[in-house]
Amino acid sequence: MDALLPDLFDPRGYPFWLLVVSIAVMALERLRPWRRSQRMLRPQFGQDLLWLFFNGHMAGVLVAMATGRVLGWAAPGFERLEAVRMIAAQPLWLQFVVFFVLKDLMEWGVHNLLHRVPWLWEFHKVHHTIEELDWIGSFRFHWMEIVVYRGLTYAPLAILGVDGQVILAIAVVATLIGHLNHSNLDLTWGPLRYVLNSPRMHVWHHDRQWPAERSRGVNFGISLSLWDWLFGTAWWPSVEERPEQQPERLGFPGLERFPRSFVERLTSPLSKLWRRPDPGKTPLSG
Repeated sequence: MDALLPDLFDPRGYPFWLLVVSIAVMALERLRPWRRSQRMLRPQFGQDLLWLFFNGHMAGVLVAMATGRVLGWAAPGFERLEAVRMIAAQPLWLQFVVFFVLKDLMEWGVHNLLHRVPWLWEFHKVHHTIEELDWIGSFRFHWMEIVVYRGLTYAPLAILGVDGQVILAIAVVATLIGHLNHSNLDLTWGPLRYVLNSPRMHVWHHDRQWPAERSRGVNFGISLSLWDWLFGTAWWPSVEERPEQQPERLGFPGLERFPRSFVERLTSPLSKLWRRPDPGKTPLSG
């Protein structure tokens, strides 16, 4: 298992590309903003810089390594699974396609769980405290999400035995798409909208009030929108339904009662784990 960790989570190389991608998307937002009245230095932008530093480097590496070691201690059989290396001998482009698609499908499933399982929703709420979307919002999430994503996707991805260069390339591409999906850019990708996620589609995931028949959430796709269209979780209102093509408000019901500081948002979900859940409260009732 340790042999795979440097490939999957080695910080060398990624911070540079994170900087390049972030600057590029931020510049595009200034050149062609979708919401022209939205300022770059909006409220809580300073806090999002902390999320960027914490989740873009420190938490992503440290939590992932710790998760890998816990899995190695709890299930030594993972080392035998890694030895399978199903596609290690394949061309790098094929490794990229297989790993990217499988990883995105699993992450779609995990994202769905974050909305449907009450105690997971308490952590995911942090991401939904965003009230003005832009590129940096993609890094506002609780570190526990890293544990959940890595914990549920580690074994299947380890079996593939993908080259470290492919892992880095996918990390950069996924970061770019994540920035774009949260950005203040008017992008739909045209006919490719049924395959690729976009800011015009993802903005509805952050709507404060989803349709009653989809109260658990919509548009769970991370990089690809394909899974939402296939599994019936896509929601993209027409111009006739929503002429402005944007939600009236972002967030979730009860957002005004949720902590606003960086430290409180890190600790509040953990404190709620020790409380007895209210049987009459749904995951999205605030």
